[in-house]
Amino acid sequence: MTGRRIVSINLPQFAMERWHRVMERQGNAPQDDIPLVLAREGQHGPVIHAANRAARLIGINPQARVVDMRAICPALKVEYADVAGDRVALERLVLWVRRWCPWSVRDGDDGLILDTTGSDHLLGGEAAMLIEMETQLSLLGLTSRLAVAPTWGAAWALARFGPVRTISGPDEPAAKLRPLPVAGLRLNGETQLLLQRLGLKTIGAVMDVPRLSLTRRFVKAGLSANPLLRLDQVLGKLAEPVASVDVKPQLWVQSRLPEPISDPTPYLPELCENLCEALRHAGMGCRQLHLTVYRTDGDVSRVDVATSASTRDPRHLLGLFRDKVERINPGFGFDLITLAAGGVEKMQIIQDRLDGGSDDDLHLTLLVDRLSAKFGARAVSRPVLRESHLPERAEGRVAALAGVVQTGGCVTKERPIRLLDHPEEVRVLYAVPEGPPAQFVWRQLTHRVVRYAGPERIAPEWWKDRPGTRLRDYFKVEDQSGRRLWLYREGLHGDGRGGDPRWFVHGMFA
Repeated sequence: MTGRRIVSINLPQFAMERWHRVMERQGNAPQDDIPLVLAREGQHGPVIHAANRAARLIGINPQARVVDMRAICPALKVEYADVAGDRVALERLVLWVRRWCPWSVRDGDDGLILDTTGSDHLLGGEAAMLIEMETQLSLLGLTSRLAVAPTWGAAWALARFGPVRTISGPDEPAAKLRPLPVAGLRLNGETQLLLQRLGLKTIGAVMDVPRLSLTRRFVKAGLSANPLLRLDQVLGKLAEPVASVDVKPQLWVQSRLPEPISDPTPYLPELCENLCEALRHAGMGCRQLHLTVYRTDGDVSRVDVATSASTRDPRHLLGLFRDKVERINPGFGFDLITLAAGGVEKMQIIQDRLDGGSDDDLHLTLLVDRLSAKFGARAVSRPVLRESHLPERAEGRVAALAGVVQTGGCVTKERPIRLLDHPEEVRVLYAVPEGPPAQFVWRQLTHRVVRYAGPERIAPEWWKDRPGTRLRDYFKVEDQSGRRLWLYREGLHGDGRGGDPRWFVHGMFA
């Protein structure tokens, strides 16, 4: 089967079923034969957000006002809905359903959309995939209706109103959607009411109306109020991509478990080997790994690690998960583990030895990765050059795992091996005119200059420094003990920017 395949999962009782699970955990689950509704605030008072089966059997449905439904059923029990909590739970379910495909998004407050193009063969075909989805959702205690079609709109309509669950070819939507009500076009209530007053009660009736007539009536209507735009989306004439909340992983492997477990450690070596083999086959390396476990209670837990350079060494990547796997919250266990590669980029094979081997154990990057995994990414940093001719501003620090930082800084002069974070002032005993001090006291020791080179004049950065900042004259000096220091004189006599010049030690050469 070719072409785009979209699965729509409708969860019509998601809010009520989630509320029941919460009450069961607290030991306050109500009886099923008592009419019960969940209410939320409406424009004219509380309205029904969800109703249980007993309430629906007596004609109580969502969107109705609570005060009107109490007139029908005085014994109606009303609880307030947790709309924000439902939305968060549905967002977690968006990640959980990625056990079947890498692309998934939330569809309103009662559904999910999955782009399963090219994924159904992993589960034995589309029919088996839909059965698997429905079974797993039922184990979570969720009532679901599923459908698969070439477009988002067609799958949405079938999942809620269709007698069939599958549309195969690109020409089938027009035929199989004709008998469905106009509500299957995802129109707002006002537009649905208007179409029904016009006698257009089915999607087929809308298709049969001359397009020009509808265009004149709905030319200024938005997407949810324009039946022509919605019809084009259903038939695939107007694009409606599944914009997943996360970037689709380029390479990933998974391990399906026969029964739920609580520790993924035994499966990590094989996952790392398989993923690195896939990277090697593609000529790629990765800079991030994302370990995800799919729990049986509908939630997911995730652990991420990163590297300072591209790699596909399974032993090294496996070592980065040491002491991190224990952070996973297994809940009641998980039955699916996935390992995805992030930051995938081209990687060249470098031969370090004549026998074809590699001295990877000597690479600094491996040490950086292990330290970052042990102490955290913020605890390990590396220096980078900055655009500045002032020594203390010409160098900055970034996280060791950060990507390549583009800088234009360059050093054309010899600089000390060690640069002090803050220059230390010295007391000059005797100075050579236009030269360095002949003697000075630094750190309670007297230093006599025997050799020097300079000066190197560095002017202040007028676009950053405050007015009145003095220039510097740097000297390389060697004292009587052979110690080489980097001194500078701040200011000149008579420069009009302060008193006598001051001297500072800024670094050491050896």
